[in-house]
Amino acid sequence: MFKFVLRRLGIAVITMWVIITVTFFMMHSIPGNPFAKEGRMPQNVYEALQAKYGLDKPLSEQYVIYLKNVIQGDLGASMKSKTETVNDMIRRGAPVSAIMGLQAFVFALIIGPALGSIAALYQNKIPDYITMIIAIIGISVPSFIFATLLIQFVAKPIDFFPIGGWGTWRHTILPSLALALMPMAASARMMRSSMLEVLGQDYIRTARSKGLGKMRVIMNHAVRNAILPIVSQMGTTLSGLLTGSFVIEKIFGIPGLGSFFITSITNRDYTLIMGTTIFYSLILIIMLLIVDVLYVMVDPRIKLTGGES
Repeated sequence: MFKFVLRRLGIAVITMWVIITVTFFMMHSIPGNPFAKEGRMPQNVYEALQAKYGLDKPLSEQYVIYLKNVIQGDLGASMKSKTETVNDMIRRGAPVSAIMGLQAFVFALIIGPALGSIAALYQNKIPDYITMIIAIIGISVPSFIFATLLIQFVAKPIDFFPIGGWGTWRHTILPSLALALMPMAASARMMRSSMLEVLGQDYIRTARSKGLGKMRVIMNHAVRNAILPIVSQMGTTLSGLLTGSFVIEKIFGIPGLGSFFITSITNRDYTLIMGTTIFYSLILIIMLLIVDVLYVMVDPRIKLTGGES
């Protein structure tokens, strides 16, 4: 296990370095300048700003400096904010997005597989049809439309869930549901397909022939093996939900990381764009690493060393 984790860590570090490098050079290849909107500023002020952010140095030197700073955990100063660094903005926005993302993940992880299991157990019956209709709607309807529907038909009539803003647990429910809709629907369809395949295996029939109760066979044998494809997708799903949804945050007026990312693009704030991109990538890589380890722990049939089967 130690060698397996060490190898995955090495791959993660290399991947992170590639992302940082590609992001840095892509941002510097974009035509224009982050201070282009202030084109009428005096030349000496423009040159001072270039020097302040190191933009007057050769590109290779800028890259080395930036890479060293990132390794030390310093994502630089925002080119537009006079009071906050990129680290400060991520520190302020990430917890908000994380709370909403974690709640959405819990909704998707519990409701999705449960619906998929019910659909498989009642294949070609009313519960199956209802569940699959819900799943198809969840995949087909964009999250921002679902968010608008929640505001129109839940928040306004009930007057219990706030329409926008952030502060109490009631502010988190509707955005989390809107964010969870698509992964919940996808996991329900995946769980149904996987469950049907598992229920047709010989070991399930053997367990039933031994007189084991239906619920015991389903929970101890069927669900445990059928949920493996869901586990393999948990890393990407959780990382995406943790970093929040740009559109959902915009609709509900949530001060999360997504709002900072949109603002950084609008303002051509290069350091904030690079910083949030690196942060997103780091979350994704960490989640994938955790899932790799969990996948091996959940399914002992998977070998830790390459080439074994």
